[in-house]
Amino acid sequence: MTYSLRIADIPVGERPRERLLALGAKNLATAELIAILLGTGQGKGKLSAIGLAQYILKQLEQHKRSSLDVLRDINPQELMEIPGIGPAKAATIVAAVELGKRTFQFRPNERVLVNNCDAAAAALSQDLMWQSQEKFAVLLLDVKNRLMGSKTITIGTATETLVHPREVFREVVRQGATKLIIAHNHPSGNLEPSEADIMLTEQLLKAAECLQIPLLDHLILGNGDYQSLREELDLWTRYPQED
Repeated sequence: MTYSLRIADIPVGERPRERLLALGAKNLATAELIAILLGTGQGKGKLSAIGLAQYILKQLEQHKRSSLDVLRDINPQELMEIPGIGPAKAATIVAAVELGKRTFQFRPNERVLVNNCDAAAAALSQDLMWQSQEKFAVLLLDVKNRLMGSKTITIGTATETLVHPREVFREVVRQGATKLIIAHNHPSGNLEPSEADIMLTEQLLKAAECLQIPLLDHLILGNGDYQSLREELDLWTRYPQED
């Protein structure tokens, strides 16, 4: 795709809006998503909407952080310092970012059914998704997988947190939960489990087996996405849990 072209000059199937409708938003590059918000570029002979979106991302990366990290906390005045971004475009981008944050910060009501990874990640996102420190939390479920509540067990540094199985299961027993899902965040956004994450998961699965309190999954969250360790590792085959 040539980003100096006007959107109208790009083949229909390659235009950001049409690609979003055909493929879904997750399959678009960040610049394409921003281009949809911008709608238009800088005018005749200048950058297209996609080219302007790429330019915005490059300007944000000068902060020596991920452009998405900067964009998450940016205000309209900062955006309007970028050539080609006026009040309307700045307001649209900031509104979209805020809406996305509110979506992830929504906390479901207790007793909502948590029967898949998406539901578990949604229930944990307010506490874990965008945090700058690692946190370890537990979702407490009843026998029918309905949410009883969530609890942050420990808060670590920007790169690590520590938790002991007794702290996790103490809370589970205290709340009278019959099942649990554990989770922690990676502020870096890298969702790959560390060796420590894998070792901790194995310890907790062993404890869950002894206590007969099923551990359904261990999620890693960060920067708007998550990873299920149950789907990634074979530990649940070695330590079967009752769903």
